[in-house]
Amino acid sequence: MEITIEKKDSTNANIKVNLSESDYQPKVVEKLKEYSKKAQLKGFRPGKVPSALIQKMYGKSVLVDEINQLLSQTLNNYIKENNLPIIGDPLPDNKKSVTIDWENQKNFEFNYNVGLIPDFQYEFSNQLKITDYEIEVTEEVENETLSNLKNQFGKNISVGVVEANDTVTGKLSQGESVQVVTLILAKANKDLVETFTSKKISDTVSFELDKLFDDKAVLAYALGVSMDEVEDRKGVVEFLVEGITRTEEATLDQDFFDKVFGKDIVKNEQEFHEKLKTTIAENYMRESEFLLKRDLQETLVNSTQMELPNEFLKRWLLVTNQGKISEEQIEKEYSFYEKELKWNLIKNKLAKDNEIKVENADVVDKAKGMIRQQFGGMDFGPEMEETFNNIADNYLKQDKGKNYLKLYDEVLLENIITLAKSKINLEKKKISVDE
Repeated sequence: MEITIEKKDSTNANIKVNLSESDYQPKVVEKLKEYSKKAQLKGFRPGKVPSALIQKMYGKSVLVDEINQLLSQTLNNYIKENNLPIIGDPLPDNKKSVTIDWENQKNFEFNYNVGLIPDFQYEFSNQLKITDYEIEVTEEVENETLSNLKNQFGKNISVGVVEANDTVTGKLSQGESVQVVTLILAKANKDLVETFTSKKISDTVSFELDKLFDDKAVLAYALGVSMDEVEDRKGVVEFLVEGITRTEEATLDQDFFDKVFGKDIVKNEQEFHEKLKTTIAENYMRESEFLLKRDLQETLVNSTQMELPNEFLKRWLLVTNQGKISEEQIEKEYSFYEKELKWNLIKNKLAKDNEIKVENADVVDKAKGMIRQQFGGMDFGPEMEETFNNIADNYLKQDKGKNYLKLYDEVLLENIITLAKSKINLEKKKISVDE
């Protein structure tokens, strides 16, 4: 066996593999013997089929399979042993491919195109300037959040007269069609809400159905139809009021504090307001961090000179997606793929140069933190810890381990951001949530 590489330029190379009969024949003979032992053919006892007949029946397919496996193993070993910085996978060189006579040929030559990761340098010092935004928690935002929480944890009570933010239930009639529906007036068009206000049980309201909500999805949900079907629901309807429900805001008591933050986390109004403001600030900090990650990525990608084997990568994307995308789609979307690839190369080089490592425990902790947020941030007691660990473990194993890789990447990026805050010039700037 002989394997050589010829570099065309800094990002493209050709690997040539020459195989002689002695490289593959022992495996072929061994595999044909296995076939011979298992073959069941009419007129012959099991394991007694003549080797010449086995060769005629299976020889070519076994030869092709063994050579393909040998090539795959040989290429992978060669790339690892020589630390070749390849992108994607080796692709057969169509220009150098020749017709193979599998029946008579003994020696074979195979050629592969490979794309190489280019040598590049990035700027990661105080010469790099990025804005680090701090979102201010205003009194207005705090009051709005508190109002939403009071409604969220409030009680629904039945009332006799409709007001602007009530929920009404009743019979909706249009011609011969009659159905019971529930309408959330807080989401309705303000002009039509006035038609409902002051109405009582058994009163009737007339309105144009398609103008009740600005958002078609809300109407589709109320009517129990699809988004396609809701387009046909138009015209004047009659609504008979049969029930009126109003949310009575929760009061600032211990029961409310426990529902929002967990049992005995806060014990009076002052602690509640302090905790609320801190929680809003933490949520805003995550938003700021997300923006900082995006800006760091864009800045590094735009400021780093890097040449990629673009034509090879376009061909590789076409081959690996096996007809799922066309050449036209690749051309249209390639710039996005190119930026993402550049960022991954920069990110990995950053991690290597600065010895940034992500341990399994870091990924597990990240998963637990994410799940805790989904449970409202509440702290699980020791008796629930095993169940909680199982939830995190199942999540990380889902989708063939893609969730694990996703969180691994997030932890790596967080570590890079932590490093960036000490290395690059971050200009602090306070902004409002709207900004």
